[in-house]
Amino acid sequence: MKYLVKFFVVTLFLIFCTAVTAEQNIVVLDLKYVLNNSKAGKGAQDFLKKSFKDSTQKYSDMEKALKKEEQDLLTKKTVLSKEEYVKKSDALRKKVIDYQSQRRASFDKITTLRAKSRETLLEKIDPILNTYIKENDISLVVDKQNMLGGKPEYDITKVIVEKLNKELPSLNLK
Repeated sequence: MKYLVKFFVVTLFLIFCTAVTAEQNIVVLDLKYVLNNSKAGKGAQDFLKKSFKDSTQKYSDMEKALKKEEQDLLTKKTVLSKEEYVKKSDALRKKVIDYQSQRRASFDKITTLRAKSRETLLEKIDPILNTYIKENDISLVVDKQNMLGGKPEYDITKVIVEKLNKELPSLNLK
């Protein structure tokens, strides 16, 4: 009798435990693709690339002009008086320091804009993703970068990009 009760309890326990297991819905999102291929992401990237290229060209030209000025000063070193040479070399040194600070500030601004645009995109993606998760009863979203493999039908990247394009067509970077 004792064994019969134990058998009955274990059997009921197993029946209820197996009925409790539920299917979990796990999907994959390629966040890098969303950030780079959405309309707003592409626009921000193009703007930042153009700004970087323009700044690089501008400061390259300034650097060439400063080098030319330095060469001219070195060639005139024997002609100029010592006081005049010191004045001109100090002026050139000040120009170089100003050039370096302007260049650093310009590139820091571009870096800040890049970080700000990424943060803005991520802020806009979050509610879209949360809404999609609630609508489709999704248990877990995994970044594709941290995944080893899976079925392509679990990839929601294109759906999220389409929704992001509708909600945020562009970022206003200036």
